[in-house]
Amino acid sequence: MDNRTDNKEDIERFKTGKDLVNQLSVVLRTSHIHDPDNVAVTSVIDKFVSLVNVLVGYERVISLELRGEYFYINDYRIRYSLEYLLNFDFLIREFKKRELGSLVFKDKITAEEVKVLVRALLSSPYAESPFDAIAERMSDTRNMSVEKLKKVVEERSLEPRKMVKKTYFNAVSYARGVINKIKGGEKVNIKKAKRVIESMVDQILEEEQLLLGMTAIKDYDEYTYHHSVNVSILSIALGQRVGLNRKTLTELGMVALFHDIGKMDIPNEILNKPSNFNDSEWNIIRKHPVWGVKALLKLKKLDPLTIKSAIVAFEHHMNFDRSGYPRVKKNFELDFFSKIVSLADQYDAMTSARVYSRVPMAPDKALSIMMERSNTQLDPLLLKFFVNMVGVFPIGTLVMLNTKELGLVCESNQVFPAKPRVLIIIDERGNRIKGHVVDLTEKDGKDLYIRSILKTMDPNKYRINLAEYLL
Repeated sequence: MDNRTDNKEDIERFKTGKDLVNQLSVVLRTSHIHDPDNVAVTSVIDKFVSLVNVLVGYERVISLELRGEYFYINDYRIRYSLEYLLNFDFLIREFKKRELGSLVFKDKITAEEVKVLVRALLSSPYAESPFDAIAERMSDTRNMSVEKLKKVVEERSLEPRKMVKKTYFNAVSYARGVINKIKGGEKVNIKKAKRVIESMVDQILEEEQLLLGMTAIKDYDEYTYHHSVNVSILSIALGQRVGLNRKTLTELGMVALFHDIGKMDIPNEILNKPSNFNDSEWNIIRKHPVWGVKALLKLKKLDPLTIKSAIVAFEHHMNFDRSGYPRVKKNFELDFFSKIVSLADQYDAMTSARVYSRVPMAPDKALSIMMERSNTQLDPLLLKFFVNMVGVFPIGTLVMLNTKELGLVCESNQVFPAKPRVLIIIDERGNRIKGHVVDLTEKDGKDLYIRSILKTMDPNKYRINLAEYLL
């Protein structure tokens, strides 16, 4: 693009870009529900056409391109506000699913051309090569064309799943090492923590569902270390959903990793007690936020991140309405990071096997309890983002389908929460199978959904080891 966009006037003009992306998302979402000729779809298409044609009036050719996690119009990165977050997030996923990199508008477009695009996008996910299917259907449109998604980073030597596993277990190893060093009075390398967290932030931005899948595997003996890492991952993912930048996400991940550090001062016979705690034991457990503050302030010099970590360690059990612990005399607003970490902490704790609770709670049951705690223990707005992130049927949920098949949810669907991607592990005859992934949004020739979820099941009853499938 030429230097004209350096002018303030042109930058203002390209603010139309965020409306364009938002409207394209609205067009696609509406088309998932109604036929492209339905009035609900045609009205949103008309608005999209007028937005494109305004931009084409300024620039001869307009290219809407996805690079990494951002959309660009003619090399100008589109910035968007919180109100557009879900629509941007949806469109990024739709582009990636179809290997679609760019939409190019060569002149003013018509509603009919957009309908061709919509039909091409809707039919392509189930094709062997989604992008080729779109390109073929779009070949006759005069003023629009498509380009394939470019790889922003070089292909790593390891496939994404292996990279995610490596990152996750590196983080667990680091968490274990930190706690053991602090117990032994040794110095801790905080810079290494930053590298570990930065790696997780990168993968949340690129492979969110895979990394969230790692937090769903609860088949571990070392609950403390895995819990710290899981809370860090869930916090980063939620932070990304509410629009935090990479630097802030790294700080949030660091703070979350150390949120429970005060628990290292709880005697092992209490922490590992196989039965319920008595009142005096609960009083000791409730001291860990204060002990966490002391441990963190001893770590190194007082910089802003250490202070932030101490604040979150102190506040993460206080609750949104301050009904939790520690009790304080003065009423005040909880830190934003504390609100995020307390959500992630509750969800992971409820869905994990503990010494005193060998059977973890089903993810959907944990979410329903958390919804009951909205506006009392948990921030209601952040909880909405959290539920949208993990899905009505979170990764790792065992579901019975109407086809009598049993499967594990392996990827949530932000647009249709009741229609996630599912790994089939037991067929309709009750036989264990190696497993293949099905998309519950897939329809048959009569426009009816091929599969739908009847109910959630308890994986413990079927002796299903989540790690065996999700790893």
